[in-house]
Amino acid sequence: MKRIVLVEIAATMLRARLRQTIVAAVGVTFGVAMFVTLLGFMNGLNNMLDGLITNRTPHVRLFNEVEPNPVQPLSKVNEFRGAYNFISSLKPVSGRKEIYGVNKILKTLDADADVLGYSPKITTPVIISDGPVELTAVVYGIDVDAELRLFLFADYVVAGNPRDLNTVSNSVILGKPLAEKLYVKIGDVVQVATAQGDRFPLKVVGLYQSGLADIDRTLCYASLSTAQKILGQSAGYITDVNIKMHDINIAPKKSVWYRALFGTSAEDIQTSNAQFETGSSIRTLISYAVGITLLVVAGFGIYNILNMMIYEKMDAIAILKATGFSGNDVKWIFIIISLSIGIVGCLGGLISGFLLSSIIDNLPFKTAALPTITTFPVSYNVAFYLIAMAFSIVTTFVAGWLPARKASKIDPVLIIRGH
Repeated sequence: MKRIVLVEIAATMLRARLRQTIVAAVGVTFGVAMFVTLLGFMNGLNNMLDGLITNRTPHVRLFNEVEPNPVQPLSKVNEFRGAYNFISSLKPVSGRKEIYGVNKILKTLDADADVLGYSPKITTPVIISDGPVELTAVVYGIDVDAELRLFLFADYVVAGNPRDLNTVSNSVILGKPLAEKLYVKIGDVVQVATAQGDRFPLKVVGLYQSGLADIDRTLCYASLSTAQKILGQSAGYITDVNIKMHDINIAPKKSVWYRALFGTSAEDIQTSNAQFETGSSIRTLISYAVGITLLVVAGFGIYNILNMMIYEKMDAIAILKATGFSGNDVKWIFIIISLSIGIVGCLGGLISGFLLSSIIDNLPFKTAALPTITTFPVSYNVAFYLIAMAFSIVTTFVAGWLPARKASKIDPVLIIRGH
């Protein structure tokens, strides 16, 4: 019964200062809405930018690193053992990029429960030409079906059909900026020259655009068999194996294990793209900082309003205490006022934040650099809404508790005497 009375008194005080109450609730609503909207938009942006990398980057890449022999002939001479030997112009131990025993490696990956899938690949630099125009490029020989399944290859082919690489003999998909520099279109034939001086004609069957312009200016995609023909190699020739894991977080550990098991070089996605992960973390941190600042500012608004209410309601507080209400009762009256403002403002902010996110999510966003994106990216992660709710209620509780504590200590005798 006493609790109901406290709630009724708090409601009466709220109605008595309705305008200030609405202003405080709107402040909380604005803070929560901006917190949810900002985090949703920033997280969507992070997902989009990271997707440009993770969609096309293997979690673990196996390859043969061309590097100098760690054991030089001079180190084997007894006279110089244990000494510091300075050798210049070291030469690589081998220029061969082929992965040895690739079939055994693929069988091992098939049996690995952590592996979602893999795509064998051939990478080779070439000179590509059409008439007098000659440009340096890189041909990627790919398993088309594996690329479509694991790396969303079709999403980035902006013209043509990616499966034509399998069905059309001696075909190629060019990066769109590269095709524009060569002045070629689908159906044209370009000439590819290898480092050995061999030339090979390829028919253009599609255009590719990943959104990373520097890469798109140099890349060409062909089937594995076509790339092997260009290099004059056998059907077992593979230079890379791109692996996707079920859990991206285990990629560093698996790359170390594969390096030891297969005797090849192995690079994980976290190592090769550390700058993107750092950028995402910084953007998210900034979003949280701005959102929390808005909620704290809203809390100060509630604190100021309740402080003013205490000074204006000194007589009412004195009467409440004189009629038998304890200091704790008075404190809870003002805490109820604060929480009421916080809860109403929080609910309004969550709804407003969702609506704002929906509006942003439907705004058209088209750019040649990002062909797969048609609207602004927004994330509707439930965690953002729960964090906003929890933090707004905690903020308003603290903002109400401080003046409520002050009100609970008011001496009614001094107020009634006019002191």
